[in-house]
Amino acid sequence: MKTDCKIELSRIVKEFSLEVLNMPEGDVLVSSTETSRPGLHLAGYYEYFDAKRIQILGMNEIGFLRGFDEDKKKKMVDEFFAKKPAAVIIARNLADDIIYSETAKKYDVPLLVTHEATSDFEAALIAFLNLHLAPRITRHGVLVEVYGEGILLLGESGVGKSETAIELVKRGHRLIADDAVEIRRVSSKSLVGTAPDNIRHFIELRGIGIINASRTFGAGAVKLTEKIDLVINMEPWDTNKNYDRMGLETQKTEILGLQIPSLTIPVKPGRNLAVIIEVAAMNSRQKKLGYNAAEDLLNRLGMNDDFDTGREETKVTPF
Repeated sequence: MKTDCKIELSRIVKEFSLEVLNMPEGDVLVSSTETSRPGLHLAGYYEYFDAKRIQILGMNEIGFLRGFDEDKKKKMVDEFFAKKPAAVIIARNLADDIIYSETAKKYDVPLLVTHEATSDFEAALIAFLNLHLAPRITRHGVLVEVYGEGILLLGESGVGKSETAIELVKRGHRLIADDAVEIRRVSSKSLVGTAPDNIRHFIELRGIGIINASRTFGAGAVKLTEKIDLVINMEPWDTNKNYDRMGLETQKTEILGLQIPSLTIPVKPGRNLAVIIEVAAMNSRQKKLGYNAAEDLLNRLGMNDDFDTGREETKVTPF
């Protein structure tokens, strides 16, 4: 996955408790979410070598090098490190030959060691890089977790997003972000939202001011990140607008190139928005499991042929 984001190598070292055999001075930045097992490269094939990737040497690669005499092995390792990869990580504590650390120092390449099995470590590293280097945007809104569903509340300032979030927190649900939601595309199918570090757990209530949801309602009232399953657009009730009353139409909101299911909920005095959003979350989960209450009702009434239940309305929000 291409990304303009970067992460310090020191964060990766800390996250995976890596042993450092060589580390250049200054910040080493990693920009690629992909890694490589450089078996072909060590054999001399460098046509498609990507120096931005972290290179992982496992039992196959180390065993391959051990099959050569010292002069040949030294030449192969020297040629590999001369390509200046972003970092080299040796798995299974196999860095028992001083040739690796000496060559890494020669070319000023980061050299790290993990005791983990190669495949397990590579999978965990790729997941970590996908999360921290994912394409991202920051949108004005509120993100809450309701019955395990990540609900992104969007709407104009003053429409009641924060007040609704507080009511949901009081009802046992969790706040992820208020006012600014940092959204990351962590895969080709999913978005994850979080709060910027400097405003995490804070929420603004007009007439009261700023409160800390974690301090006020307890640590169980907040969460660091959550997948975005449903977008709810909150808007003042417009008497001239026809709102969906059946739930047959499928609305979508585009965020970072992904189509996320969405609803438009009109807001007016007397509507219990927290309860409505709870029901929306439960209904969203039922649809994922293959049950649509509107279609079930029409089938029972024998009216299914009168409606085109396959129609889809795509509502695109230019994020």
